[in-house]
Amino acid sequence: MIETEKIIEAILIGDDDKVKVLTLEEINKGERAGEIMREGLIAGMTKVGEQMEAEEMFIPEVLMSARAMSAGVEVLKPHLKTEDAAVRGKVVIGTVEGDLHDIGKNLVKMLIEGAGFEVIDLGTNVEKDRFIKAVQENNADILGMSALLTTTMPSMQVIIEALKKAGIRDQVKIIVGGAPVTEEYAQEIGADAYGPDAGSAVRVINSIL
Repeated sequence: MIETEKIIEAILIGDDDKVKVLTLEEINKGERAGEIMREGLIAGMTKVGEQMEAEEMFIPEVLMSARAMSAGVEVLKPHLKTEDAAVRGKVVIGTVEGDLHDIGKNLVKMLIEGAGFEVIDLGTNVEKDRFIKAVQENNADILGMSALLTTTMPSMQVIIEALKKAGIRDQVKIIVGGAPVTEEYAQEIGADAYGPDAGSAVRVINSIL
C-alpha cells in the first residue's frame, strides 16, 4: 500500500529530497509508478492548490512544492508505462494580446500540470489567431485566458467569437481569470468558467470537464 500521506506532506513542505526518497521507496516496494503519481504526487499538488486558494500557502511555498513534486516525477519517469503517463486532458493557456503579465498564468500552469494535465503555454501578448491555432492543433479540452489590464479584457470576447466563427467553440471549455476579471464578466462574454486565483484553477477545471 502506497504511503500517500508521507509523500503529500513532503510536497506540502517543499522537501524535494524527501519526496525523491519516498518515491523511490515506493518503487522498490513494487508499487506501480502510475499509482504513486496519482495518489501521491498529483494528490499533493492538488492539496497545494486548495491551500493556496484558502490563503494558507503563498507563491514562495507553492514554488517549493512544485519543485518537490517535479523531483518525484523525475524518479518515476523510467518506470512509467504509456497507460500510466496518460494525461487527464490538454489545456491551452496564455495572457491575451497587449498584456505582458505572466505571474498568475505561470502559477496556474504549475498547478494544473501538477494535477496531471498537459499544458500548452502560449506565453504573454498572445494574438487571437495563435489561440485558435493552438486549440485546433492540440485538440484542447480547455482554453485558459488571462488578463491583468482592463484595457486587454475585451480580447477575451474577441477570441471566443473567433472560436465560434471557426466552428470549434463547442469543442473546448473556456476559463478566464486575472485581477480585473469577474464572474459576471466571464458570463457576459460567454466563458464556461471563472478562476478567481491560481489556487482555484484545478478545482474549476475539474468542475467543467
